[in-house]
Amino acid sequence: MEPGGARAKHVIDLPRKVVVGESILPTVGSILLEALTIRDYVLIVTGPTVRNLYYKTVAESLEDSGFTVDSVVVRDASVDTAKNVAEQALKDRVSIIAGLGGGKSIDVAKYAAKEADAHFVSIPTVASHDGITSPFSSLKGFERPVSEKAKTPDVIVIDVDVISKAPRRYNIAGFGDLIGKYTAVLDWRLAHKLRLEYYGEYAASLALMSARHVSQYVDEIAAGTKEGYRVLVEALVSSGVAMCIAGSTRPASGSEHLFAHALSIVAKNKPLHGEAVGVGTIMMAYLHGKNWKKIRGLLKKVGAPVTASELGVTPEEVIEALTIAAKIRPERYTILGEKGLTREAAEALARKTGVI
Repeated sequence: MEPGGARAKHVIDLPRKVVVGESILPTVGSILLEALTIRDYVLIVTGPTVRNLYYKTVAESLEDSGFTVDSVVVRDASVDTAKNVAEQALKDRVSIIAGLGGGKSIDVAKYAAKEADAHFVSIPTVASHDGITSPFSSLKGFERPVSEKAKTPDVIVIDVDVISKAPRRYNIAGFGDLIGKYTAVLDWRLAHKLRLEYYGEYAASLALMSARHVSQYVDEIAAGTKEGYRVLVEALVSSGVAMCIAGSTRPASGSEHLFAHALSIVAKNKPLHGEAVGVGTIMMAYLHGKNWKKIRGLLKKVGAPVTASELGVTPEEVIEALTIAAKIRPERYTILGEKGLTREAAEALARKTGVI
């Protein structure tokens, strides 16, 4: 890194094609053919529920366009599972791996695509987080509970009709994940100022735009309208692209994500990632001296959790997560500092913001 946080070389990998619309799942085959200009072997990674709902539609569309199709059902998002999928892809000489489903299927597929040096296609069926676009996977089995570099999607296909039929809780979690960009960018700027860490203004602005965009459409998202969910998924795509541009998760993941990762470790009843990020954003906005009450109001209006009890966790678990959050990724400087919060400071923060 050069003085001031500049990079001597910065490689940006972006999706070739993003298609968002209604009733487009039956056209996946023609979309892939146009974007990739090859007819080859496609391995679809999906979960048991999504396979029953949507696999036949996707597979038939691909076959009608001349692709050979197979599937693998995954029940967890682990490094071992992803490597097993990659081994199968290499054995069968698969050139395209598609993730059809939620976070588990897409995270496994994009990591397997990297391992197998295959094209990656993202076909989300829920809007729970920005992993649908980002080149990073969050899998169990890494040394730490954070995202690792995987494969940028070559093609992203998002059917708004499918998203609107997904469990509401998962889509609202996506809203929480996006609201987290408010504090993630603040943390990135802080690291740039205090540690001369590389900071990309364009990537940061894109991530912030994603958060502001969904904030403006909070009523529509709260009502669960197709227009609201379209805004939600487009903002998630935008946030993921910000990470592609930055070459890291920095524009989309800061202290609020460290809290969410820590909570996933200590909580017996684990909340959805985006739900924990939303609550973390309330507290981190307070530490940054920003309008945390406005963030809390947005989350509350859309129906997202804003307290420990609404998250389904205990006050003690929130406090513990706050005290260990900075240790989750010590090389990533945030408002939590190097050593993190003391127990007393953590409890005071959670009480001041009404989380406990």
